[in-house]
Amino acid sequence: MSEKFYMTTAIAYASRKPHFGNTYEVIMSDAVARYQRMCGKDVYFCTGTDEHGQKIENLANELGITPKAYVDGVAGEIKGVWDLMNSSYDYFIRTTDKYHEDAVAKIFRKFYEQGDIYKSKYEGWYCTPCESFFTETQAVDGKCPDCGRDLTKSEEEAYFFKMSKYADRLMKHIEEHPDFIQPELRKKEMVNNFLKAGLQDLCVSRSSFKWGIPVTFDEKHVIYVWLDALSNYITALGYDPDKTYGEQSEHFKKYWPADVHIIGKDILRFHTIYWPIFLMALDLPLPKKVFGHPWFNFGMDKMSKSKGNVIYADKLAEHFTVDGVRYYALSEMPYASDGSITYESVIKRYNMDLVNNLGNLVKRTLDMEKKYFGKVVQAPTAPEALDEELKAACAKAYANLRTCMDDYHIADALEGLFELFSRANKYIDETTPWSLAKDENKRERLGTVLYNLMETIRQGAVMLTPFIPATAEEILNELNTDKRDFDSLSSFDGMVAGAEVNDSKVLFARVDEEKKLAEFEAERQAMIAAVQKEAEKPEKPEGCALIGIEDFMNVELRTAKVVACEKVPKAKKLLKLQLDLGYEQRQVVSGIAKWYEPEQMIGKKVIVVANLKPATLCGIESNGMILASGEENVRVVFLAEDTPLGERVR
Repeated sequence: MSEKFYMTTAIAYASRKPHFGNTYEVIMSDAVARYQRMCGKDVYFCTGTDEHGQKIENLANELGITPKAYVDGVAGEIKGVWDLMNSSYDYFIRTTDKYHEDAVAKIFRKFYEQGDIYKSKYEGWYCTPCESFFTETQAVDGKCPDCGRDLTKSEEEAYFFKMSKYADRLMKHIEEHPDFIQPELRKKEMVNNFLKAGLQDLCVSRSSFKWGIPVTFDEKHVIYVWLDALSNYITALGYDPDKTYGEQSEHFKKYWPADVHIIGKDILRFHTIYWPIFLMALDLPLPKKVFGHPWFNFGMDKMSKSKGNVIYADKLAEHFTVDGVRYYALSEMPYASDGSITYESVIKRYNMDLVNNLGNLVKRTLDMEKKYFGKVVQAPTAPEALDEELKAACAKAYANLRTCMDDYHIADALEGLFELFSRANKYIDETTPWSLAKDENKRERLGTVLYNLMETIRQGAVMLTPFIPATAEEILNELNTDKRDFDSLSSFDGMVAGAEVNDSKVLFARVDEEKKLAEFEAERQAMIAAVQKEAEKPEKPEGCALIGIEDFMNVELRTAKVVACEKVPKAKKLLKLQLDLGYEQRQVVSGIAKWYEPEQMIGKKVIVVANLKPATLCGIESNGMILASGEENVRVVFLAEDTPLGERVR
């Protein structure tokens, strides 16, 4: 029986069409799945969509449709992109699938009945786009530490999971399994920022909206989207919460625990802290590895429609083919640091690597085979010392492939493989087949050279299969070979003398850089214009829950003058202000350093929330908050110079 390999992606949030950075994850995971299958493993590759939560409820309400209708459309779009990218997943789960919802409801009840969950009241900060809760210390200046958007102050009845009950056990597991969290720097972030700092109990239900899985014994509550979403990794295998691990189905026991969860670095906390603790509470084995990959940025910036730099994989494929998109994604993402995509870099990679290096190698080799030998493969009967270098390059590329892919260094695996193609192109220049063809006495040598080239191409195509499968298959079809597995790479004799190859085709057509960049610039300007047009019709902001006059009067707003201001060391976003309220002076730390220099603030009169509980930001106590508007462009509310100090603002 072959060794099993169960791998998952983070399920895509069904709020919008995924951009190129989101799509990278499924492309990467597919490359891993295909590689593991070629290693002879029984792979079960699961992906899907996360479809509950407040953000989706809000989006559906804006369109006047039900949340289910909304996610049906988006989930279909996501699945369409995954399929277009040639993703070979075995199962696509949706968290609105009834069996998943039923299982999650039972998991919640089980946690409650065994004392892991209790009811209380949640007071704190909530990020709707991230569906995440944050403490006062994490919510610097009311901003989400993950996405940078404004947080909403929330107060509602909720159920909480006793995280601290399992914290020591999780820490022990991480220490005893050093490869559990990868890359290494991600593990350090989780241990130092969360576990060593002390885990707080996690809010696992919401009562302020309805689009979620109801708590069966308290239907005013819906289950927190992250408990819901994370459970997909076991419900996709048919997990039954009413049974012990030993009583689960053979399918579940065959594949669980997962060999790897592949996720984005931004959701590592949920997968390496909350998820393992949930599994401990269910008495299930933990996954063997959680790999947190970096992000793709547009150049140095995050993708933003307002900047016109959002790239979608399906649209990119219209210009560079699906395998062109796959190749760029896999070759440009480093192991631990963020990757970059620009149209210029895509064109350069496409033309240099796929057109010049790979495509040119295959076409001219097969064209020479047709011209000189009528497409009939010759036996390699006239070897020379130079041939051994090419054979050694093949062996080196394969050894590098195995090492890199086993450790998820995917870009490095591709780099080594394209070095092989470069070496083969150099071999053509060194052997000059066109010169050999002029001398009838060197015909055997010519046949040997072309054999070596075709065998190198065959081995390279086999190794390319996990990354650009359609292209690899096309190359192997042109070579007319059925030797397409890793076992065939153990010796340099896969091409059969006397067999015929097929005609060559253009694998990748050269792109005119100037013309293509002009097309992309036109698309970018159209995107910006669409965003600006939409902005001309400002929508009503989501806002907060309605409050009474008595609640508003509990907020004490006072006028003050900035008498001193300086930057906070090692904190790019923060300024430390000394405020004079007339009747007292106080210190406030504000996240406005990106928009204001200290000297711009000194002497200005502002409004301060005077009865805000003190908070410590970067080791500095802050006693209040100054009023400002905006998100991407923050503007402090300044008062007239003659405004008296200490006046209450109503």
